[in-house]
Amino acid sequence: MKLKKSSALLCLALAALPVPEAGACTTFCLRKGREAVFGKNYDWNVGDGLLVVNKRGMAKTAALSPPEKPARWTSRYGSLTFNQYGREFPSGGMNEAGLAVELMWLDQTQYPAPDARPALGCLEWIQYQLDNFATVGEVAKNVGRLRVSADAKIHYMACDKSGSCATVEYLDGKPVVHTGPRLPVQALTNDPYADSLRFREQSRGGSREVQGVGSLPRFARASARVEEYAARGANPVRYAFETLDDVAQGTHTKWSIVYDLKAGRVHWRTRENRQMRSVTLSAFDLSCATPVRVLDVDEGAGDMARRFAVYTPAANHNLVASAFSQTEFLAGLPPEAAAETASHPETTSCTAARKSP
Repeated sequence: MKLKKSSALLCLALAALPVPEAGACTTFCLRKGREAVFGKNYDWNVGDGLLVVNKRGMAKTAALSPPEKPARWTSRYGSLTFNQYGREFPSGGMNEAGLAVELMWLDQTQYPAPDARPALGCLEWIQYQLDNFATVGEVAKNVGRLRVSADAKIHYMACDKSGSCATVEYLDGKPVVHTGPRLPVQALTNDPYADSLRFREQSRGGSREVQGVGSLPRFARASARVEEYAARGANPVRYAFETLDDVAQGTHTKWSIVYDLKAGRVHWRTRENRQMRSVTLSAFDLSCATPVRVLDVDEGAGDMARRFAVYTPAANHNLVASAFSQTEFLAGLPPEAAAETASHPETTSCTAARKSP
């Protein structure tokens, strides 16, 4: 039997996994004056990962099989992404324009039914936004242009360097976007935004006293800290990590990430390495004429720009094979499944190279 294309395979497999309360995620944005800092806890049962420096000018085709009509695009912006199931399938990241996008689980997700629009997978959706858009307004405006073809139940939060944010959910087969006045608190966990906001408003004591690792208590505490931040003189990156600690879920919190959107700098620490690491996207040549670079998410300490190595297909294959082997549903698939997912980046091409004599 011919294997499904990688993006569809990944999203189908992840959807089949049981996701306990402790297997979810938390995001939020801190905004004050010219500051805009976006925080994310990645809560999952696998901690392996690569940071990938993605290049502008790369021609790409979504990893979907007929009868789907795969989306096609050429990246306008370079980006830095956190990838666990292979290059081109990120869980989140930030581009050179200061746009960051992250995913979270949402059981209520229902994507649009198949139609004539081009489609892409649930993880590729993130890469597409980072490749093509500079602002949250552009993301919101273009949400309906493509269709997500997936079974994994995911929703997204995006923020840009101005401090504007949007949540994107697919409910009852339609995209639901909260931004501007419709997003009074810039946070998101694992319930629909409207339900989370309603719970917060009903919470006793202004939300900080709501305990527990469930989605709604985490939203209540994160959103309270977001509102309190503007009135405090705290260091934004430090305050963001303190907030991530407040909503962490023990061993399920594998990565804690803080994007300084204005500075274009990413800070992170992992469960396996509690040392703080960071890198500025401007440290890299983002032209597709230069090699893609990668870094093990658990490696090093301090400024990591010089530690990134040239990407190799072998590194991607090793990551995908490891992630598949640790993911309950994926572990039972034949080796060809991981190999197909890992080989997808070889279908991309540099448009600058095409123009060379």
